[in-house]
Amino acid sequence: MEALTARVTVDEHGTVTGWNDGAERLLGYPAEEVVGRPAAVLLVEEPAVHGLPPLAGLPRWHGTLALRHRAGHRLDTRVLAHHRTADGGSPDWLLVSAVPGPRLRPEDDALMRRGLVQSPSCATSVYDKDLRYRHSSRSAQRALGLSEEELRGLRMTDVIPTLVAAEVEERMRLALETGEPQYVENHARSPGEAREHAWSVHLYRVEDPDGRVLGVAATGHDMTEQYWARKRLQLIAAASTRIGSTLDVTLTAQELADVAVPDLADFLSVDLLTSFEEGQEEPARDGSLLLRRVAHQSVLPGVPEAVLALGDVDEYPRGSPPFESLHSGRAVRRQVTESAISDWVADDPVRTARIRDFGFHSVMAVPLSARGTTLGVVVFARHRHPDPFQQDDLILAEELAARAAVCIDNARRYTRARGTAVTLQRSLLPQRLPEQSAVDVASRYLPAGARAGVGGDWFDVIPLSGARVALVVGDVVGHGIHASATMGRLRTAVRTLADIDLPPDELLTHLDDLVARLATEAEVPGNGETIGDVGATCLYAVYDPVSRRCALARAGHPLPALVSPDGVVELLDLPAGPPLGLGGLPFEAVEFDLPEGSVLALYTDGLIDSRTRADDTEDRVSLLCRSLAEPADSLDALCDTVLAGMLPQRPADDVALLVARTRALDASRVAIWDVQPDPAAVAETRKNVVDRLEAWGLTDAAFVTELIVSELVTNAIRHAEPPVQLRLILDRVLICEVSDASSTAPHMRRARTYDEGGRGLLLVAQLTERWGTRPGTKGGKTIWAEQSV
Repeated sequence: MEALTARVTVDEHGTVTGWNDGAERLLGYPAEEVVGRPAAVLLVEEPAVHGLPPLAGLPRWHGTLALRHRAGHRLDTRVLAHHRTADGGSPDWLLVSAVPGPRLRPEDDALMRRGLVQSPSCATSVYDKDLRYRHSSRSAQRALGLSEEELRGLRMTDVIPTLVAAEVEERMRLALETGEPQYVENHARSPGEAREHAWSVHLYRVEDPDGRVLGVAATGHDMTEQYWARKRLQLIAAASTRIGSTLDVTLTAQELADVAVPDLADFLSVDLLTSFEEGQEEPARDGSLLLRRVAHQSVLPGVPEAVLALGDVDEYPRGSPPFESLHSGRAVRRQVTESAISDWVADDPVRTARIRDFGFHSVMAVPLSARGTTLGVVVFARHRHPDPFQQDDLILAEELAARAAVCIDNARRYTRARGTAVTLQRSLLPQRLPEQSAVDVASRYLPAGARAGVGGDWFDVIPLSGARVALVVGDVVGHGIHASATMGRLRTAVRTLADIDLPPDELLTHLDDLVARLATEAEVPGNGETIGDVGATCLYAVYDPVSRRCALARAGHPLPALVSPDGVVELLDLPAGPPLGLGGLPFEAVEFDLPEGSVLALYTDGLIDSRTRADDTEDRVSLLCRSLAEPADSLDALCDTVLAGMLPQRPADDVALLVARTRALDASRVAIWDVQPDPAAVAETRKNVVDRLEAWGLTDAAFVTELIVSELVTNAIRHAEPPVQLRLILDRVLICEVSDASSTAPHMRRARTYDEGGRGLLLVAQLTERWGTRPGTKGGKTIWAEQSV
C-alpha cells in the first residue's frame, strides 16, 4: 500500500531528506541516489517564479510539476505539498503524489454508489422530478422502516404523513425549481425508530453533465447528540439568567422548576428541609427528613401529578430516589418499573396511584446543596417524553440544582439577615405612641421591597413640657443593619436633645454635629474608606396647644403638608436646610399659627419617590396633596388612603408617614400671673394659686402645689432677674411654670446639716412626677414641674 503513494521530504534549504518506495516506483531513482541532493535536480525545468505563491507562508500547496524520470523522459505529476514541523522540531515540506495517477477507473462509479448507499450515518435518498423515491441508502431505509423496493415510487409525505415531512417536501420542490440548495433542521421520530431524533437535512438538485435536471437528493445526518448537547447548553444559559432573579426562596425554587420543564422533565418538584425554617444549619440527626414543598411544575395544566400542595410538609418514603439522594448527598437516576414502585412507595397508596395513572417511567433525584449544606431535594420525572433520562441528563440536572441551591441559600441567608434587620429596626421605632393632649396622631411604616433592604427611616412623637409635643420624621442614607443602627442612634439623640427643650433649629444643629462625628467614626483607620455612608435628613416640629403655634425646621427633608380644617392642603414654606452631616451650615426655624383641627403630615422621601412610578417628583407631591384632601373617618383611615394612592405593592424605599391633628387647650385651663420681684409677693402668689385650684376642683392638690410654687417663685426672686411670671396649666397633669429673665439654669445640690438653703429643688423633685428647665422664647428660662391630678 505504501508503494502506491510517492512520499518525499524536503528541508527548508531544498535538500531531499526522505524518499520512499512509492517515489522510487514513480521516478525510478533509488533512495541512495536522491537523499542529500537538491530537489531541483528532479525538475525538468525551473517553475516560473511569477507563477508560484509565497510558499514560506503557506501551510499547503498543490499543483503540477514537470519531473525528470531516471530513464530521462519527462513526467507531468500532480503534487500535494504540506508545510509542516518535523519530529525534530525543524520545519520541512512533505510532498505526496499518487503513483497510479489520477485516471478514473471503470469500477470507481460503482464504488462511489456503494459507498453512499452503505453509509452507516448519512441517510441519503434520491427523488425524481415528481419528488418520488428512486434510491435510498441503508441508513435512510433503516430510519424509514422500509426497504428500497417498498419506498420506490412513494413520496416523503406518503411515508411520513406529518407536518415535518410536508415542510421538507416543500423545500425539495424549491430546490428543484430554483437550483438553490436548501437546509432543514427538525426533531421528530421516524417510523423505523423507537425514539425521536434530531436531523440535519440538506436538499439539492441533481443534474447530468449537460445540465439537464434529473431530480433532487436529500442527505440527512443524525444530530441527536449534538441537538441535546445544544439544548443542555441553552438550559444552562437560561438558568444563569432566570434562576436567582430575586432574593425570595420560593420564587427562586419556582424559577428552577420553570426552567427545567418541559425541556428536561415533564414534572419537577422542589422540597426544602423544614429544619432550616427554624434557623438550624444542619438537618435533624434522628433520621427524619421532613420537607416542605416550595415549588413544582408540569407539562400538564394545574400540576395534577403533584401529591403535595405548595406549602405542605411531608416525608419521602424510605428507599425512594429522593430519600436515597438526601441521605447519600448524591444525585440518583432510576427507571420506574413495577418492582421499583413496590420497593419505593408500597406503603404510600397515593404516590403509587399517581405514578401508575400518569405513566412515570424515569426519575432523577438531585440534592440541593450549597456551601457544604444540604437544603433539600429536586425531583425530575418523565411520563410524556418517551426517552428515559440519560447520564448527560443527570449531569445537567446536577448543574441546574447546584446553581439553584446557591441562589436559594443566598435568598435564605438574606431572608434571615433581613428579618434580623427588620426586627432591629422595628425595635428602634416607637412601639406605641405616647399619650398627650396636644395632637391626635396616627402613623405608618412600610419597609422597602426585598431588593432594597431595610432602610433607616424613623418617626417619633415626644411629649414636651408645657403640654407641648415634638413631631419628628427622619431618613438615614442607605439600607441594611448599618442604616438601622445609625437610625437608632439618631432617634435616641433627638429624644435626648428634645428633653432639654432645644428649639428646632438648635436641635438640628446639635444633630448635625453628631452625624458628622458618626461619619468620622465610620472611617476605617489607615485607608480612609468607610464601612458605610453616614448621612440623614430630618424634620423637627414643636406644637404648643396653648398658643396654637407650631415651630418647624428641616435638614434637607421633604416639606410637610398642612390640611386646614376646611380641607385645603398646602405645603408649609420652610427653608430647606442642609442634610445632616455636612456641618458648618445654619438651620432656620419658622413658626406657624395652626387652627384647631388642622392636620400636619410629615413623611420620608420614599412616599414621593418618582422611581416607583413613571411620573416625576412634582407630580407625586401633587398626588400626595390630593390624597390628603380625601375625606377620611379617622387619621388611621387617612394614612391608609395616602399609602394606597401613592405606593406600589413593593415600594423601592422605606416609607414613614406621621399625621397629627392639632388640639387647642381652652383658655380656662391656663392661668398666668406676673410676680413682683419682692419676697413679699410670694404669699399673694400662693393665695392666687389656691383660688385657681379651687375653681378647677383640685383642692386636694393645693398643699403640694403651694409648696412647689413657693420654692420656684422664691428662687426666681432671689437668684434670677425680673420679670418673673407664673403659669399654671391643667392638662393630663397639673403643670407649674415659673419664667424669669436669667439664662442661668438651677441645679440640685446636697445641703449640709446646718445650711439654710439648697433644699428647694430637692423638695420639688420629690413632690412632682418630673421637672426641668427650658430656654425662654424671648431669652431667659422657664422652670417647670408636673404633678398628677
